[in-house]
This record gives sequence, C-alpha cells and structure tokens, in this order.
Amino acid sequence: MKRVFDIVVAFLLLILLSPVLVVIGLLVWTCLGRPVFFVQLRPGLHGRLFPMIKFRTMVDSRDADGNLEPDAQRLTRLGGFLRRSSLDELPELWNVLRGEMSLVGPRPLLMDYLPCYSAQQSRRHEVRPGIAGWAQVNGRNAVTWEERFALDVWYVDNRSFRLDLRILWMALGAVFHREGISAPGHPTMPRFDAKRDPAP
Repeated sequence: MKRVFDIVVAFLLLILLSPVLVVIGLLVWTCLGRPVFFVQLRPGLHGRLFPMIKFRTMVDSRDADGNLEPDAQRLTRLGGFLRRSSLDELPELWNVLRGEMSLVGPRPLLMDYLPCYSAQQSRRHEVRPGIAGWAQVNGRNAVTWEERFALDVWYVDNRSFRLDLRILWMALGAVFHREGISAPGHPTMPRFDAKRDPAP
C-alpha cells in the first residue's frame, strides 16, 4: 500500500508541478549556471547507494588551494530561498518513482557518515529514505544528530500508513512556517563528526 501510494502521489505531483519545476530549473540555470541539478550518491534501503537528485543551490567557488569554500559562502540567495521553501527537493519525486526513495522515511545522508553509525543508528536504513521524515517534522535541522537518529529509528519501529499521512501533513506545516531550517550558526546542519567513536 505504501509503495502504491508513493507511485501515485509522486506521479501526480510531477505532472501538477511540472511548470514550477521548469521555472525553478530556468532560474537555477540563469543565476547559477549549469548543471541545474545536484546529483549525489546516498545510502538507501539496506545501505544500497542511489543517485539522489536535487536542484542545485550552491556555486562551486574554491579557495586559493583549490578546496571548496564553506557551505555558508557558496550558498546563493536563490539557493537559500529554495532550501527554506524545500523547493530544491522537488526533483526527489523522481527518486520516489524509481523506487529509490519514499515520500516518507529517514532523510538520506552523506556516505561519509556510514562508518560512524552505531548498530542502532544504522537501523534507519531498514526502510527506504524519504523526502519527509519523522525527524524533519520534529525539529528538522535544529535537533542534534543523536536526537535525529533516535527519531529515525522510532519511525522504523512504529511506521504505518496513518503515521505517514500525519508526517506529510506536518511537513506541509513545517515548510509553510519555515521551521528548523538550520542549526544555530550553520546554513543547514553541521557535519556528523566522522572522527567520533560510534556508540555500541
């Protein structure tokens, strides 16, 4: 039932929002140049990698040594708006259609974090990652990493179609009120410390 719901809703949204997708794509192309989309490998169900698609929000500016500058410096004004409104995530509907993501589930994070998860935190990969998640509607980027992972695992243990509908409704409210977009002092969320010793 969840998969059928994902396919139907993602397909309808892609059709209904196609004019919005085109306009955003043109704006990104005009203001940031190409590529319009940001594609990055992320771990999905059971840790299998897939190419997650988003609208590009940053420029590729680098320092004198050729290293990428911090996110706060590379995030453009247009990119900031797209992130605050979550419009940058609309292309992930294609990932949902392909079966790599779900409308609801733990957000897919960076591959760099995989060795840092505890066994309990890794359970977030027991379900498909989602566009909206229990952690996102309970603080989004304003909660700590430990709280975020605990919320993800709670969803894995308590998932249901009814809960998914509740999360989607709450996600609409969070986007409308632009809640929890960033952690204090960061454009979004600080990196999960890859040097920490994962809990048992």
